[in-house]
Amino acid sequence: MKLLTTIVAALCLCGSGPAQAGSEAVHGLNKTATEELGKSLAELAKLRSQIESEKLPLAKNLTTLEDRLAELRKEHDRYARQADEDNLAVANLKTESKLREGELAYTATLLDEYTRSLESKVNVSELQYCGKAIDAAKQAAENDTLPRAQRFTTQLALVTASITRAFDAIGGMRFAGEAVDPTGAVASGQFALVGPVAMFRAVNGSTGVVMAQPGSTRPLVRALDGELQTGMASLVQGGQGAMPFDPSLGAALKALVSKTNLIHIFVQGGPIMWPLLAASILALGAVLERLLFLMNEGRKRDSKALERLFNAVQRGALEEAIQIGRESKFFVARALGYALSHREQSLPNALVYAQSVELKRFRRGIPILDTVITLAPLLGLLGTVTGMMGSFALIGGDLNSPGAITGGIAEALIATAFGLGIAITALLPFNWLNTKLDQATHELDQAATHLEVLMQNRRDRADRHAATGHDHAAAAIA
Repeated sequence: MKLLTTIVAALCLCGSGPAQAGSEAVHGLNKTATEELGKSLAELAKLRSQIESEKLPLAKNLTTLEDRLAELRKEHDRYARQADEDNLAVANLKTESKLREGELAYTATLLDEYTRSLESKVNVSELQYCGKAIDAAKQAAENDTLPRAQRFTTQLALVTASITRAFDAIGGMRFAGEAVDPTGAVASGQFALVGPVAMFRAVNGSTGVVMAQPGSTRPLVRALDGELQTGMASLVQGGQGAMPFDPSLGAALKALVSKTNLIHIFVQGGPIMWPLLAASILALGAVLERLLFLMNEGRKRDSKALERLFNAVQRGALEEAIQIGRESKFFVARALGYALSHREQSLPNALVYAQSVELKRFRRGIPILDTVITLAPLLGLLGTVTGMMGSFALIGGDLNSPGAITGGIAEALIATAFGLGIAITALLPFNWLNTKLDQATHELDQAATHLEVLMQNRRDRADRHAATGHDHAAAAIA
């Protein structure tokens, strides 16, 4: 700005003064301008140096801040990922917590039901053995203010006690307790529990069977007479011995025999079971006979004999082929030998006849199984009808005998089940035997076709030979 002002003043002087004065003025202005220019350049250089000196720290500071920003961004990303993982873990924990809550509620329900049912299942005398645990578990289930952990602990204590009781009850168990004797006095003594029966022997020696007493945890004791009393006393006192009586009055043994006795089931099926039995025996006999037959035919298979027969036919040695067929026990070779021996009448008809004879042996027994498969369900259906007829007849009469009504229904169901069972069982060997028959038919057809081809080739060769011989004879005559 100063340089510009000086130049403007010089130009003004040049226009108004003489030439010499103008020259001196220009020289002065030039000198002034040069000095001002030098000062300006010096200030500019100083300013540049100052900028350069201040630029490097700012660049370093900027680099440091950028590095710090990058580190903060990385840390932010790491915290964001950690927050996402924590949120996912929290969601999983909430889901698992809900599942555990459901499991705990279900377990609590099961434990409550177990506590209520256990008291009704144990013998009255066992309330002195595990009654405290049962009472504590019942009170814990009814106390809503009780912490859940304490409630589970109390109920699990009952489960542990019941498991211990179960192991102790194997083979019978004994424990001390109190009972009301036949005189009405409370007596201390020893209980012996064998299955569903509990016995008690007091300190004074009185022994009897334990019975429940309404409104009291102490059971009643009913004494037995004679040897029963002596047997119970030795069993309760020593823990060893034989049970002096059957508490089920034979019902357990009778139920076991009824459930597992096949003869009883057969009798319950009614009169129709006898034809079903005959049909099953007939089917079983047919299956066994067919199995033995097929095993025997399998041992008689002789592929080499069949190959020798075909080779003999191809050579033209028909008598040798017939002899091979007669001596062979293989049904295919035997059928081909028979057909060759009757080739003069008709080889195709002889093959058909021989095949029918051999296949008849394979069909034996199959019609029996077919009949049983058809007949058995029909007999079962007939048994169903007769059984239901008997049941409806009883319904119309005396209704005081429900066992007879259910017996008719049982007869119907048993007959139907046996009929279907026999048919289903016979169907499997029936299909298998039909498959074996088809295989035998295929073998005979294949061998018969091969034999017919060989015989046709033999006739063609004979015809060509005869024609050649006739031509030679005609040429010789000519």
